[in-house]
Amino acid sequence: MTHRPARARRTVLSVPASSDRFIDKSRHLAVDQVFLDLEDGVAAAAKDDARARAVAALRAGGWTAPTVSVRVNGWATVWTHRDVIDVVTGAGDLLDTVLLPKVEGPGHVEALDLLLTQLERAAGLEVGRIGIEALIEDAGALVRADAIAASSPRLEALHLGPGDMMAALGMPSLQVGGLVDGYPGDALHHVYGRILVAARARGLQAVDGPYVAVRDEDGFRAAARRAAALGYDGKWVLHPAQVAAGTEIFTPDDETVARAEAMVAVAARAADERVGAVMLDDEMVDEAGVSLAKATLARVRRT
Repeated sequence: MTHRPARARRTVLSVPASSDRFIDKSRHLAVDQVFLDLEDGVAAAAKDDARARAVAALRAGGWTAPTVSVRVNGWATVWTHRDVIDVVTGAGDLLDTVLLPKVEGPGHVEALDLLLTQLERAAGLEVGRIGIEALIEDAGALVRADAIAASSPRLEALHLGPGDMMAALGMPSLQVGGLVDGYPGDALHHVYGRILVAARARGLQAVDGPYVAVRDEDGFRAAARRAAALGYDGKWVLHPAQVAAGTEIFTPDDETVARAEAMVAVAARAADERVGAVMLDDEMVDEAGVSLAKATLARVRRT
């Protein structure tokens, strides 16, 4: 495939593949993406069973979410190759993307790309149809974010793993995805910005990871607004209670959309009249402003 699909990722639901009950519940939630988790959400002794359940669930289908994925285990474990082989062989025609955790550098993504290519060919699938999403979760990966973002044409998004990142950086907090007490600002601001720039430089989406206090709506909203204000495309959700807030925060409101449409329209009229910058109400609209407006409308088209 020469172009990746333009998928919405305002809300990305993590579902442990070891639980049929959670899988069944996930089918009816109005999220943009569901991923069946074979990694952190599954105990070591349950990995083989979870893998089989994930394949069965993919074959059964029935999700409201337009994008369905699987998070495999990272390459530092003994499970990665079997995760990928079994899932793609068993249900590759129903799999949109593979989430690869603990990505340390471009080689991890390249290895997954090569394995997916072999499996797609063996299964008679279009080569490249299965996308890759990479999780940036430690300091080394952050330093190599540019190289990771450029590592494969299958890549669709970079995700921040805030818990592992906070641990790797030695941050004195036990709240995954929350603000760090005692710091006069956002302690993870550089991390968020670094991943965002690497993603955008390669035309990828940037997605924030989980906020684990699932009943703390105010805390979730604060974390989601932080990511949305920087330009992130969405955030993981771990519980149905987080879905509505995530969708709201990462969706441009009606007033913003109307303004963006008006900016594009007035600029188009000005171009027809061979005029450069033009006024809309009391605001000058130039090429830079039109670029902002088009970026906003692109988000709307993905929803």
